[in-house]
Amino acid sequence: MLGEGIPESRAAYGTELRQRRESAGLTQEALSQRAIMSRTHIAHIEAGRRKPSLDDARRLDEVLATGGFFERFLPTLDDRSLPNYFALAAELEKRATMIREYASSLVPGLLQTEAYARAVLRSYFPPRTDEACDKIVVTRLERARILNDPTTPVMWDLLDEAVLRRPIGGPAVMAEQLRYIAALGESERIRVHVIPFSIGVHSLMEGSAMLMSFDDAPPVAYAEGLQTGHLIDELPVVQQCHAHYELALSDALSHPDSLALLRAVAEEYDHVA
Repeated sequence: MLGEGIPESRAAYGTELRQRRESAGLTQEALSQRAIMSRTHIAHIEAGRRKPSLDDARRLDEVLATGGFFERFLPTLDDRSLPNYFALAAELEKRATMIREYASSLVPGLLQTEAYARAVLRSYFPPRTDEACDKIVVTRLERARILNDPTTPVMWDLLDEAVLRRPIGGPAVMAEQLRYIAALGESERIRVHVIPFSIGVHSLMEGSAMLMSFDDAPPVAYAEGLQTGHLIDELPVVQQCHAHYELALSDALSHPDSLALLRAVAEEYDHVA
């Protein structure tokens, strides 16, 4: 939560509106006249103090020519199946033409099977109800629908070997999960690279990261830690994140060798099961 009890999702929505309004060269007053909204209401939305209505969002999209962005982002303001700090990143994820991810200990959400996702959710504190877990799993699987497109976004997944070796949900769940990732890699839908334990220290060890590129906007980075996440759009910092990613990628196994390792570890889990 931010100052005055403002949810981070609403603050992010307001920041996005302000940035797009300023990019269009409009004052709050000018936008209010074109969108048929009061200037005060726009000021409250930009400050995160008010949630826009569906009609508000549609008018903002029309005036600012944002292709439905504000309407699509609107449900995330009340969606408890996504953490507030991840809401904007999840919306940007849908628009990205290329996603580069690094995972240090857990399979990235876009690649998780249902069984693996449920096993992860069982570790949360305080415990969630079955209904709450169902909602989060459905949201996670819906996010993964972007992989139904055979070409966009291009996706690279850089995985620490710990992701493969940590037995989330038990051996049967892990075997299924690793084979699912391998199948995506073998179909060329994603590229997978594993950083083996033998490398030792590498440039991305401090946390997970997602780098997103777009056709119509500058790239952004998203970094996540315990109960927190940070969307980074300062270009020099984003470029530094890319440099860290490329350095770690240079230490990783090749795509074919990584797929072979995924299959081999899945077999190991099968034997244990």
